[in-house]
Amino acid sequence: MRTILCGVALSLAVGLAAVPADAKGCIKGAIIGGAAGHLAHHGLAGAAAGCIIGHHQAKLRERAERAHVQERGSGQVPSQAPSY
Repeated sequence: MRTILCGVALSLAVGLAAVPADAKGCIKGAIIGGAAGHLAHHGLAGAAAGCIIGHHQAKLRERAERAHVQERGSGQVPSQAPSY
């Protein structure tokens, strides 16, 4: 009984102290990588690599979007103005 109570207390402590992770792109990459790894009989390795690559791609996309917003917000004239 004591072991069960210690296990419950430990799991509650870990659950309450956990910080939400920023996993943008990881889930999608892990699914694709896991499927590709499954075909090569390395599903777990494929999922791990897919998660890393997906997260990296999401960060690149976010950085590019942020640069695009800053460029548009700085008051610069667009490279191709509409002709009326």
